[in-house]
Amino acid sequence: MPPEPLPTAARILEPNRIVKFLAGTDEHGLKIQKAAQAKGMPPAEFCDMLSSRFRRLAEKAQVSNTVFMRTTLPEHRNTVESIWNALTEKGLIYAATYSGWYSITDECFYTETQIIEDPIKGMVSRETGSVVEQHTEENYMFRLSAFNGSILSHYQSGEHVFPPQQNVFTIQTLEQKPLEDLSVSRPSSRLSWGIPVPGDPQQTIYVWFDALLVYLSGIEYPWSGDKGLNVGWPVDLQIIGKDILRFHAFYLPAILQALDMPLQGRLLTHAHWTVDQQKMSKSIGNVADPFEAMEEFGVDVVRFYLSRVGGRFRDDTDWSRTQLEKHDREIQAQLGNLLMRITSPKIAARANTAPPLSLSTIEAELRARNPESPILALLDTTKSMGPKMRLTMEQLELGEALDGIMDVLRMANKAINDVAPWNKNTSIAEVFACRAASLEALRVTGIALQPFIPGVAGRLLDALGVPLEQRAWAAVEGLDEKWAGPALGTGVKEAVRLF
Repeated sequence: MPPEPLPTAARILEPNRIVKFLAGTDEHGLKIQKAAQAKGMPPAEFCDMLSSRFRRLAEKAQVSNTVFMRTTLPEHRNTVESIWNALTEKGLIYAATYSGWYSITDECFYTETQIIEDPIKGMVSRETGSVVEQHTEENYMFRLSAFNGSILSHYQSGEHVFPPQQNVFTIQTLEQKPLEDLSVSRPSSRLSWGIPVPGDPQQTIYVWFDALLVYLSGIEYPWSGDKGLNVGWPVDLQIIGKDILRFHAFYLPAILQALDMPLQGRLLTHAHWTVDQQKMSKSIGNVADPFEAMEEFGVDVVRFYLSRVGGRFRDDTDWSRTQLEKHDREIQAQLGNLLMRITSPKIAARANTAPPLSLSTIEAELRARNPESPILALLDTTKSMGPKMRLTMEQLELGEALDGIMDVLRMANKAINDVAPWNKNTSIAEVFACRAASLEALRVTGIALQPFIPGVAGRLLDALGVPLEQRAWAAVEGLDEKWAGPALGTGVKEAVRLF
């Protein structure tokens, strides 16, 4: 979920730009084949069930993907076969006997330097901890080693992997453990659930070679002419789990370079959600059900929690009901309660008796006569939030972006508590200023929250009377000019519940 706000943010930041967001399911491989057998189901039927569940989850969570590609679809197979044939014609795929340590869980071979002995499990992958077994088989190889130098140069040329420590890891890996040729097929006698190698039905294309090409099949590769540029390649950002970094950082770039195609823009490698510091596993029984969480707390609260906590990306994070409840209380108190308080009929009635002033006038007067005013502090925090958040979103720091939004909301609640606009001893001018500044803070944070909690943000902006065409990012920057006009106040609905 944490990466989901990024496409929506891109649409708000640049409303005239076409944003494409590809999601999907990788459905081939030995792991799927064995899972289907265990269920007593044909693999295709088993995949239909799983893919349908993922699609329902995406719809329930309001994930804004524009394409959903399945690797079992005919158009994906066409892409894979086309690329396999192109690489074969270039002499980059060849037949060989391969021996190595194979992990069914990770569905890949590991070299001697990539494994370690675990006192309980036996031999395991250093990277993932998955059990590995010795395998020797006849298959096809991709000349991955030929691209080590060019891929290393690519990563040395800039920050192409986020977070930064993953970029360092990627470069160090290529420098210290150069890439070896990659096994890209399996005997169909062992792996039948997959795409057969063109011209050799005794071999099935390796699941990761197959799966990585979903980024191209999802935008209708192969193209004619420069159509690729029009349908979304090269992509600006790929969002992946940290355990599959090498597939996306090494294997896919090598395939792209072999096809004379530009590489991806950036890779965002996120950490994992865990339970009791353990990766979620059905066998352990520590799996959190997202459907149940969204049903109980609401989609927006779950999205807020996932983005606020998981949007740091660097370290694994424990899924915690206690923390979910805490974040539920926080967003309801800081946002929902704020709107209810400042739009109360009593405060509105008092504010409407004051001479209407622009926020620029309010700001100038407070700076001249009361520089310690909580209203002025709120205006300053509101004004600085837009540029800061644009930067944090461009830097992929979703957690920090939400921190900035919550700072504004906390400042607004503090201003209301300090000014007490409901108190008859508070001057009418201060009531007006407090209400105007608080409504503006809600407008700005409402626009900024659209990528994170779209339902609540939409209801908030509706309550404030903000037109749809004024909900793009431009409306939260350059506030000095905007504040010269009438302050927000008319057309605001009273006592709207957001949650």
